[in-house]
Amino acid sequence: MNAIIEIFPQLARGLHVTITVLLASAILAYLMAFIAGLCRLSQNIFIRKFTGFYVEVFRGTSLIVQLFWLYYAIPMLFGIQLGSNWWTGVIAIGLNYGAYLSEVVRGSILSVAKGQSEAATALNMSRFQRMRLVIFPQAVRMMLPEFGNYTIQMLKGTSLVSLIGMTDILYYGDILRSSNLSQAPIVYLLVLVFYFILALPLIWLTRKGERISKKGVANG
Repeated sequence: MNAIIEIFPQLARGLHVTITVLLASAILAYLMAFIAGLCRLSQNIFIRKFTGFYVEVFRGTSLIVQLFWLYYAIPMLFGIQLGSNWWTGVIAIGLNYGAYLSEVVRGSILSVAKGQSEAATALNMSRFQRMRLVIFPQAVRMMLPEFGNYTIQMLKGTSLVSLIGMTDILYYGDILRSSNLSQAPIVYLLVLVFYFILALPLIWLTRKGERISKKGVANG
């Protein structure tokens, strides 16, 4: 019990970094998801190919490799500094999960019943009006559960930023484990508890999103 009392506040020192990285990377991921998802539906072949390239590269390679590439390789090869390691972590996680979420956006839009678009066309709506007023509101409802699931995945992904020297929860866990190997089981049990507690509101929001997605989507 004494060990838990000692370890808990040490791990809590990393909460700020974990939470801020999660929030910032989630905002970037959502932004990239909608931009890339809509661009993948563009009638312009160059826009479709360019965004398709982004999606396949970030979906097809490991997040940890992308993190190291942005933190180590790009500054060395091109002399481009992305800012602090905080920004590097946010950009890597945001771009990675933005690629996955862009397919959720694209798939949800394509899943809206074709009859909805045809009805909007019959009402003499422009392509932009059809998307904004008819298709997009229904598609967003369908996106909610997957956005929730991927946000939970992003929370787990934040643990990788300790590899580039960021002082998150896992960073302090590794420091405590290296200073006292006998406490390693307790340390990593508490790290697990921290991440689970952080995930609880996200799990609740995901379930709420699932209920919302089942209501108000037209089938024909």
